[in-house]
Amino acid sequence: MTNEWVLGGFMMNLNDQPTIDQLAQLFATRKDSLDDHLLWVNHSGQVRLDRVPPHITEAEFEEHMPSMRARFKVYRRGQGYVGKKAAADTEFVGRVLQTLQQQWPVACEQQVVKVIEPLN
Repeated sequence: MTNEWVLGGFMMNLNDQPTIDQLAQLFATRKDSLDDHLLWVNHSGQVRLDRVPPHITEAEFEEHMPSMRARFKVYRRGQGYVGKKAAADTEFVGRVLQTLQQQWPVACEQQVVKVIEPLN
């Protein structure tokens, strides 16, 4: 299970001055009601928001993503954390972006995956 595809041609990289709009677009590409999702960053700073298959734990997902350097906890389906509505919440998206930008300098230097705790 290698998931190195690009979602709809959209990319966001933490090393390229990412914007709230870019992150919002990433959230808008997913449907909250269908699946659990994991926001994660690979070794080159690429930010991903991928569907977590049913019956797969966060640890199992990590094992299948050897390029993963940092991740949030899973966004459970139906909680409103992904999708167009979440993308429109600029306060939420702004906090996620700020958290990513604060945590990335440390996470990119580590060999183990950093689990990021969101800012309140």
